[in-house]
Amino acid sequence: MGETQWIKMTVSTVLFDSKNSSYIVVLKDETGARVLPIWIGSAEGNSIALAMSHMKAARPLTHDLIASIFDRLEIEIARVVISDLLDNTFYASLYLLQNGKEFHIDSRPSDAIAVAIRVGSPIFVQEEVLSKQDQSTIDQWLKNLGEGGGTEFNA
Repeated sequence: MGETQWIKMTVSTVLFDSKNSSYIVVLKDETGARVLPIWIGSAEGNSIALAMSHMKAARPLTHDLIASIFDRLEIEIARVVISDLLDNTFYASLYLLQNGKEFHIDSRPSDAIAVAIRVGSPIFVQEEVLSKQDQSTIDQWLKNLGEGGGTEFNA
């Protein structure tokens, strides 16, 4: 096996997909040329949108709590990696640093992204995951959303 290639991406937007009554977090690479839509639950969609708008909930949400716990335990979230796509399910890991040691824990991409945004950690996607996404499918999906299928929450 060759070297694993990670592509740095940022959260472009969170959309509501009215067809499926679900949220989509849209990741883009630094050039904006590569796009990765990930369907997520409404709680995670709201949490990501809230963090992107820099609004604070009156009480800590689950992702705020996770960020606070890591901070208190002096655990740094070095990066988030979307590592695989199997049967339309994305897999991710939080790469953590504590006392100079790095370790990673399994996470749903939506939770990993929601925490990463709060602490300013970079988000990476494995090249393999991007190549598994069919560009024509993404183009069709974007076209459908453009025809009134989606509601943008914030950019």
